[in-house]
Amino acid sequence: MGKTKSIYFLVPYPKGQAPSQRFRFEQYFDVLKENDIKVKVKSFYSIKTWGILHREGNVSLKIFTIILSFWKRFFHVFATFNFDVVFIHREVTPLGPPFFEWFLKSVLRKKIVYDFDDAIWLPNYSEANTDFHKLKNYKKVHSIMKWASIVSCGNDYLKQYASQFNSYVVVNPTTIDTVNYHNPILFNQRKGANSKPVIGWTGTHTTAKYLDFLVPILEKLSEDYEFEMCVISNEKPAVELKNLRFVKWSKETEIEDLLRFDIGVMPLANNKWAKGKCGFKALQYMSLGIPTIASPVGVNLDIIDHKENGFLAESANEWYEALSYFLRDNINRTNMSASAITKVANYYSVKSNTSNFLRLFNL
Repeated sequence: MGKTKSIYFLVPYPKGQAPSQRFRFEQYFDVLKENDIKVKVKSFYSIKTWGILHREGNVSLKIFTIILSFWKRFFHVFATFNFDVVFIHREVTPLGPPFFEWFLKSVLRKKIVYDFDDAIWLPNYSEANTDFHKLKNYKKVHSIMKWASIVSCGNDYLKQYASQFNSYVVVNPTTIDTVNYHNPILFNQRKGANSKPVIGWTGTHTTAKYLDFLVPILEKLSEDYEFEMCVISNEKPAVELKNLRFVKWSKETEIEDLLRFDIGVMPLANNKWAKGKCGFKALQYMSLGIPTIASPVGVNLDIIDHKENGFLAESANEWYEALSYFLRDNINRTNMSASAITKVANYYSVKSNTSNFLRLFNL
């Protein structure tokens, strides 16, 4: 691909808002600039549009804002002319065929790095946007993979799928900045400050459905132990628990809010979509020394070494036993913290993955 001097990022979400962008490439922007790489980022959704789309109703306003976003996208694509590489995260536009991707490859002859971190070829959408679901073209990712100079994906499951369409596929894991951000030393730690143990989960409203599996387990657990269930999300989940505390997600307080957790949970269904997940919740918990329990699905099997830096639990009984293990004794939680922090730092941190990330651009 040659020595890259400039990269144009065409991404779906506003900068700093979506975990997939923040922890897959946005946190490497300083690294790119240190290597004398010019970086420009253009998102499909503006902050205002992003807020509108995640509210119920307002179909007419949603249609208008999306049309406006498509119009702006024309100018974004033509602005790539003087850039060496175009980095596409997920898709250039969320609806319709891959016209812009085809134009970039076939007309502008751009070198494309195509990045994704979910099984995005499978239907997946929020209830708030059911009206737009039929306009999605999930299979267009196959064409984008074929047109890319290199495909960057979040785990081996995604790599195996992408390899059907492109011979140059690299696993670029979702990573944690363990020096400047997910670093407990930089924050006002609250370990031991909770009056009772806190079991915690963080994620967006689209993944809150996985909490349903835990509800009867947590209800049973509350008969034997005192604890609080804390959920950090952009929306309050429809979960009925008497000891539930909801915390609105905020980028400014994200780490401090997570540090209130004594135990972090990541339940998943064992299906094709979940296998494409990149274990971000588990990585967040573990990087902060929070003992973690996760479903043995996809990349979680690589991230968590069972009973060394966390627990893998599949059945309801396994989840109950794992949670009980941590609730019984604070020492049990403390002993796994150092091992968890080390695992993330060595294999899933910005520092450990920097050279791999730079190789996407043949540096």
